[in-house]
Amino acid sequence: MKKLLFQFDTDYHPSSFDTVVGYDGGADHVIPHGGLTPENISSLVDGTIFTRAPKEKKNTAIFVGGSNMVAGQELFLAIQKHFFPGFQVSVMLDSNGSNTTSAAAVSKVATSCSLAGKKVVVLGGTGPVGQRAAAMFALEGANVSITSRHIFGAEEACFAMKNRFGVEITPLEAKDCDARGDVVKDANIIFATGAAGIELLKSEHWRDNSNIEVIADANATPPLGIGGTKVLDKGEERHGKIIWGAIGFGALKLALHRACIAKLFEDNKQVFDAEHIFSLAKEMA
Repeated sequence: MKKLLFQFDTDYHPSSFDTVVGYDGGADHVIPHGGLTPENISSLVDGTIFTRAPKEKKNTAIFVGGSNMVAGQELFLAIQKHFFPGFQVSVMLDSNGSNTTSAAAVSKVATSCSLAGKKVVVLGGTGPVGQRAAAMFALEGANVSITSRHIFGAEEACFAMKNRFGVEITPLEAKDCDARGDVVKDANIIFATGAAGIELLKSEHWRDNSNIEVIADANATPPLGIGGTKVLDKGEERHGKIIWGAIGFGALKLALHRACIAKLFEDNKQVFDAEHIFSLAKEMA
């Protein structure tokens, strides 16, 4: 029986990255569909749940992707509403790589220092990775803030994470590098999750700060999100801080993504969202 992974993408063109990792995770065939919404998903979900005998349903799984985390969450929930006892398949949500990337980064930071009670600042944290990482830090007992160039963006992100995870995150406005340098003065952990190619913090804003213990940067495109770090940093010590670059924790992200895909085929009742993915990441880290 072939292992079939249906890639349901909210973008018009499904992610080639997710297709490749789907195969690397053990799927025999990956079948991408793009432009999906809760309104047009019905027949595709029915096709996954009505075609195989109960004992064979574990060989069919659904992966929800796309660049929009909100749209992905809505699609993820809509898919599950079509399931009923005896007729369901395993499903995973990882829009924009947000769950696997944030889980890998936070898990690697946690290998460098304890998280409980620490002050964490997520720079440029209004995107999918920043929001989910902030929530994961908060779930581990950290005091977390999200920065944005505009306070309403940070407030919206914090509200979304409180609504989804029940965590309290502080919104902060920081329009430029100097402003962001001010908000990290009391931080113990800094995680940069801004847009590719935009420097959020210069090296002079962190290198002499004795409060900072760990720095992580999700940006792999020059210039990096945090000046003075390197994309290949893998728990390197620099200026008394532990540094994780995008590729440094990226190996865990890819391994985690592949491991989640493999687990989807263990039975037909797996539901992989942030909490389950983060739990697996901590085991793997």
